[in-house]
Amino acid sequence: MGILDFLSGQFIDVIHWTDDTRDTLVWRFEREGHEIKYGAKLTVREGQAAVFVHEGQLADVFTPGLYMLETNNMPIMTTLQHWDHGFKSPFKSEIYFVNTTRFTDLKWGTKNPVMLRDPEFGPTRIRAFGTYSVRVTDPATFMTEIVGTDGEFTTDEITFQIRNIIVQESSRVMAGSGIPVLDMAANTGDMGKLVAAKVSTVLADYGMTMPEFYIENISLPPAVEAALDKRTSMGLAGDLGKFTQYSAAEAMTEAARNPAGGGLAAGLGAGMGMAMAGQMAQGGFAPGPWGAAPQSRTAPAAVQPAPPPPPPPVEHVWHIAKDGATSGPFSKAAMGQKASAGELTRESLVWTPGQDGWMKAEDVQELAQLFTILPPPPPPGV
Repeated sequence: MGILDFLSGQFIDVIHWTDDTRDTLVWRFEREGHEIKYGAKLTVREGQAAVFVHEGQLADVFTPGLYMLETNNMPIMTTLQHWDHGFKSPFKSEIYFVNTTRFTDLKWGTKNPVMLRDPEFGPTRIRAFGTYSVRVTDPATFMTEIVGTDGEFTTDEITFQIRNIIVQESSRVMAGSGIPVLDMAANTGDMGKLVAAKVSTVLADYGMTMPEFYIENISLPPAVEAALDKRTSMGLAGDLGKFTQYSAAEAMTEAARNPAGGGLAAGLGAGMGMAMAGQMAQGGFAPGPWGAAPQSRTAPAAVQPAPPPPPPPVEHVWHIAKDGATSGPFSKAAMGQKASAGELTRESLVWTPGQDGWMKAEDVQELAQLFTILPPPPPPGV
């Protein structure tokens, strides 16, 4: 074997790249002095592309396959440098491997609320977030416009710029869609396609595309969400009269289970019970002979029973607040006795079930009568 054959054999090299980082977009094949051996074997795997750079100028792009780096299969290199050396010397060039697979589950979100005019709520603000994926479709453009001479280019170096583009385009789409906020959740798929198309137009200048874009959530400000929750609760309550009766029955049951409530619990239960009895009587229900079943006022035409007597008036029970403590419940007769004894005055604070807060006794029509029957105080000096 001659010396030339021996030296030529020393220049043979294998160039390839296997990546397990899952976030590397571009990786440069490193060799001492950037010397690529003449006749080296270049292996480009599926999901990759190899960009050949010679003396700072992009020379060629290799798609997946096995290549022998010689002048007969590198026409661009042949025009850049004449291979007129019988020694077949190595050439100083660089090879960049570009990952052309999809990079998925990349996050995006609006830093600040997006202002829009909702058909139902008027001017409002919303936030949105989701995920997207990108891939390199034009390795040469990507290397020229974005990477440059970076030996290891990761997704973190480009996703910040992509997120800014996404926020800008998604804000335009959501604000200009005219879709009510309450209906946006049903249209996230269509809005995502519109945003992806807009962003892909910008990314094409980078040699990239956005094959997937997802809007995971669109949220309103906390104050608006609280108002919506109240509105939903009112809708679930339905008939407010029946809901009030149900709440009163629940309060009575809870009071019976809590004997520590004392007189206050008993008074509340008695007041609610009498109020519910009056409502049931007014609604056309009366207890049967043994209290087993309600009876209707409507009887067969052959027998016309006498109409039931009017329901007895509902007697209120009262509570008195004095010096930060409450006492009661007291019947109206007991309240009259306290008024006679001076324990109940016009300024005393009283409350009965169904009353909106504590009130002065003289402001309650039913109790004001207790003070009008009393003689006025004697004139001074008599």
